[in-house]
Amino acid sequence: MSSQSPLSNRIDQPLKGIVLVCLATFLFSSHDAISKYLSAFYPIVMVVWVRYVVHTVLMAGFLLPREGLRVLRTKRPLLQVVRAFCLVGVSLLFTTGLRHIPLAEATSVIFLAPLLVTALSVPLLKERVTRGQWVAVLVGFGGVLLIVRPGGTLFTPTILYPLSAAVCFALYQVLTRILARTDSSATSNFITGLTNTLLMSLLVPFFWHLPSSLEHSLFMLALGTCGMGGHMLLTQAFRHASPPLLAPFGYGQIVFAGLLGLLLFNHAPDQFGLLGIAIIVGSGLFMAYAQKR
Repeated sequence: MSSQSPLSNRIDQPLKGIVLVCLATFLFSSHDAISKYLSAFYPIVMVVWVRYVVHTVLMAGFLLPREGLRVLRTKRPLLQVVRAFCLVGVSLLFTTGLRHIPLAEATSVIFLAPLLVTALSVPLLKERVTRGQWVAVLVGFGGVLLIVRPGGTLFTPTILYPLSAAVCFALYQVLTRILARTDSSATSNFITGLTNTLLMSLLVPFFWHLPSSLEHSLFMLALGTCGMGGHMLLTQAFRHASPPLLAPFGYGQIVFAGLLGLLLFNHAPDQFGLLGIAIIVGSGLFMAYAQKR
């Protein structure tokens, strides 16, 4: 957010930061599970539109009374719009993939994003990447190949949806790091939500379906609430602990995705899928360790 707690406060409360990031990952996994459920009944565009409308309305209610319209002031408006388009690309591609791919496997594939950020940081951020980090990137891709191995049930063109979502998410994270030099996180997040709400509002009339039940309406409200709540908790977590410390706990989202996939959709990854997931997580953890050093 625009006002940050002192660094000492973050370091002194690591346990609080860990608890908050674990809660955030649970909300993100719940968001994805609800998206997967709703996408079986409604067009993807409508599901994504609902997610951004609820998210933006909640964020406006939280930020505008405190920040006013200055929350919209940005020094790099074009880059903010590009960042927003990257995130809506993640939403559309990943939700489409969830129609065809189990929750745990799709979540694991999109967690290639931190590894892709490492690769993209060389040409876009002019950062130095060590040989060990490059090895971690390649090993992470090897984990994906295990999940979508030839002859496996996921070896279909639909796996390109979460893979493309991972690329968009990596670009989104790189742009977030660039914009952090000039704009507050409150400004970046609000502009992203507002931009994508307006964009999806232009498209949704062509895909509109009235919710068929009160239950589905409540799920739609929960969708945006989980997304908004996850982002808020994540922001709070970074106020209490450093990103390198919290990064490994972000992979708890894959665990939650696996549990929700089993409980709600009766799917569990096979042994090769579990091995691939473990390899992706291990590569990400190594990357977090390397960044911490």
